[in-house]
Amino acid sequence: MEFSNELLFFFSALGAFNGFLLGLYFSFFKQPKHISNFFLGALLICMSIRIGKSVIFYFKHDLAFGYLQFGLTACLFIGPFLYFYFRSIYASAAKQKTYWRYHLMVLIPSILFVNFYFPFEHHVYLWRPYIIKSIYLVWVFYSLAAAPYVIKIFKSRNENNVIDAQGIWDLSIYIGNLLIWAAFFFCGFTSYILGALLFSFMFYLLILQLVFRNRQDFNVTKTIEKYKDKKIDHHKAKAIISKLNEYVQEDQRFTNPSLKLADLAGAINELPHTISQILNDNMGKSFSQYINEYRIEAAKEILQKNTDFTLESIGYDCGFNSKSTFYSTFKKIVGCTPSAYQKQVNQAS
Repeated sequence: MEFSNELLFFFSALGAFNGFLLGLYFSFFKQPKHISNFFLGALLICMSIRIGKSVIFYFKHDLAFGYLQFGLTACLFIGPFLYFYFRSIYASAAKQKTYWRYHLMVLIPSILFVNFYFPFEHHVYLWRPYIIKSIYLVWVFYSLAAAPYVIKIFKSRNENNVIDAQGIWDLSIYIGNLLIWAAFFFCGFTSYILGALLFSFMFYLLILQLVFRNRQDFNVTKTIEKYKDKKIDHHKAKAIISKLNEYVQEDQRFTNPSLKLADLAGAINELPHTISQILNDNMGKSFSQYINEYRIEAAKEILQKNTDFTLESIGYDCGFNSKSTFYSTFKKIVGCTPSAYQKQVNQAS
């Protein structure tokens, strides 16, 4: 292999390998545990498998049909997982549920049927071009289905004159996905390796954004300064509070000890500053106080049931990181300690 080809192989394969690792991280280790992280991880894993197959096939044309078939099978799920990711972030909590399972209940049996009864090796005439083109059409169909959620990002920019870190991150994922799809779909007019190189480029761009996002970059602080004295419309604030309450209460998300203001804002497609301002101006409380009130109410319900759980375990189950924090917060909100409250409940019953 020539030196130029070695470099080409290195950079394209490195992106696929690292993308696979990042996919595992988002799927199983990223905190907080939110379904959107799993979908993003699954998207990166499927994309990395598809890219990895392309890189190897580009340099080794006699690659076994089994590997080609495996890579194309993973390709089928890129579009769906992209759609699930955007819907899990930008759709209302009432529309989340388990809709994605029904999609997979159709897609998984369909591709398994094709793989088992029409293997690539013995039905090349079906895979090229019919099955392969069908896979790419599913990919782009789901990608276009995610477009309305992408439009929400631009609508947010029109209202606030800036796209926040979450929006920039999601736009990069969406645009990168379309570019990679186009590179593979129109590879007859370009180079087959272009899709892999694009993925490597987009992958490291996402890594940079992830670093800046953790540092709260992307001009978010400038936006806060610009809008810190602007009163949010009452009707808009009321609608956001409703979305906020719905999201936090569903599946008792407030019990997640790692729940942050930025995570909550991203989930309902609002700027963190907007959420903070509404909580302060319209509800007269901070974000931590808002979440802790939900946690204390949950703790009170457990204590009222007169269970055998220890007070410390109740605090952890409700989202507190330590026993002392649970005790001090409980006393501040309720007016007495958890043990005193439990005695009052027992005496009353």
